[in-house]
Amino acid sequence: MKKIEAIIRKSEFDKTKEALHAIGVTFFSYWDVTGIGNEKVGHVYRGVSYSTADIQRRYLSIVVTDSFLDKTIDTLLEHAKTGKVGDGKIFVSTIEEAYRIRTGEKGADSLK
Repeated sequence: MKKIEAIIRKSEFDKTKEALHAIGVTFFSYWDVTGIGNEKVGHVYRGVSYSTADIQRRYLSIVVTDSFLDKTIDTLLEHAKTGKVGDGKIFVSTIEEAYRIRTGEKGADSLK
């Protein structure tokens, strides 16, 4: 099993979420996060420049079977991309074991 952690633009979240559901990713967690990255955007309001170095993003945590990893990554890359600096990052790590609390199922069965 693999854990996918993706940091994406909040503006791309809804279409990415729908695309993940369409391929069969039926469960994942997400949080609103703030980070600092390569995107440098500033705003001017009434002649005063404001820094927007703290960038609002959405953090997704998804656990999938090894055989479903590539399909999930491809979906994230396709639907979260705008082609501009600041689109985000994807990290993949190995999950040793998973358990469903309600039934005690473990491994890949716990993800269904």
